[in-house]
Amino acid sequence: YATWWIRQAITRAMADQARTIRIPVHMVEVINKLARVSRQMLQDLGREPTPEELAKELDMTPEKVIEVQKYGREPISLHTPLGEDGDTQFGDLIEDSEAVVPADAVSFTLLQEQLHSVLDTLSEREAGVVSMRFGLTDGQPKTLDEIGKVYGVTRERIRQI
Repeated sequence: YATWWIRQAITRAMADQARTIRIPVHMVEVINKLARVSRQMLQDLGREPTPEELAKELDMTPEKVIEVQKYGREPISLHTPLGEDGDTQFGDLIEDSEAVVPADAVSFTLLQEQLHSVLDTLSEREAGVVSMRFGLTDGQPKTLDEIGKVYGVTRERIRQI
């Protein structure tokens, strides 16, 4: 009876410590069960089993099988060398979604210049109202009420301006 508890303690310790990113013990058990069934089906079928076949064998949905397979993958470093010469790293190929495209930056600058030249044709008060209404200064559009309070007039008067 004690061997069962020792075996469980060892497997739980391995589940907690073995991975770069900790996965809960119950999920590690599901991952291991999926891997075991997958190996068995690979031998029986002579090919990789489909998620549907694995799902049927494990009493899961195919979506859950795919999700568990994703959890079971080992993470790879962004510094992993790629290619024959190893000059390129995996991280070099990942797009920075926050990076500004140079053409967009130039277009935005030109648009701002045109906007300022149009606002310069208005009176100071009109330009201020338009800037606040559309959030041109701080990126936060203001309501007619908020602008009216700044200028000390009603929202109807701000609308007319």
